[in-house]
Amino acid sequence: MKNSFSKLSYNELVSKREELRKSYFQMRMDRVLGHVENPLQTRNIKRQIARVNTLITEYDMGIRKDS
Repeated sequence: MKNSFSKLSYNELVSKREELRKSYFQMRMDRVLGHVENPLQTRNIKRQIARVNTLITEYDMGIRKDS
């Protein structure tokens, strides 16, 4: 799962980031309400958001280019 984002294009990464942010927000709301099945999933989603943000920054800086 760690390297699954490296093959995505810039636009796909941006949409994936929005999807992950919505998922993280929903998990936070569920945790407040007490409906979370796996509380460690929030940590995993935060890490995935960080990975996607890193790749987006690489595209912005010109380190990574669309192929």
